[in-house]
Amino acid sequence: MKNITLSITVKKVSPKDENEFLRAARASRLRHQAWVRVPLTANAFRRYANEMRTDEDLAFVVRRNDTGAIAGVVELQDIFMGDFKNAYIIYYAFEGQQGQGLMRQAVTEVIRIAFSKLKLHRLEANIQPKNKASKKLAKACGFRKEGYSPKFLKKGGRWCDHERWALLNPTD
Repeated sequence: MKNITLSITVKKVSPKDENEFLRAARASRLRHQAWVRVPLTANAFRRYANEMRTDEDLAFVVRRNDTGAIAGVVELQDIFMGDFKNAYIIYYAFEGQQGQGLMRQAVTEVIRIAFSKLKLHRLEANIQPKNKASKKLAKACGFRKEGYSPKFLKKGGRWCDHERWALLNPTD
């Protein structure tokens, strides 16, 4: 397999990320509001950083190697072990960072972590049908559409339909 130099680095979210994360999140509020809930206050970020560094939930900050700036986030939520070995993957780019291939590299790297280090068998992405960019990224990273779930998750105060996309660990 060919070595590929990544233009990003993924690291677990840290309290040190707070100020830059919040600036980027606030600048991206309109981009994200229909799709994902992102912390926008210091208290919300601190709760998020604590919650997303556990055995059940992990968040990775995506940093550009050229500037060091936060480009986005990839999360593994509801990590189940035992017979299931599954997690939900959530990802989002911050304003000005989308469309550059950064999140594809980041999602691919988190998939590698999920399958090789965490030994997960399956990852699922639940994507609203109108979120074309997210579906395109999932497909580019090897996810396959498995189904459709009406009124699956509540977003912006209303129940929204979602497509279920999944990726299996190729070594299982």
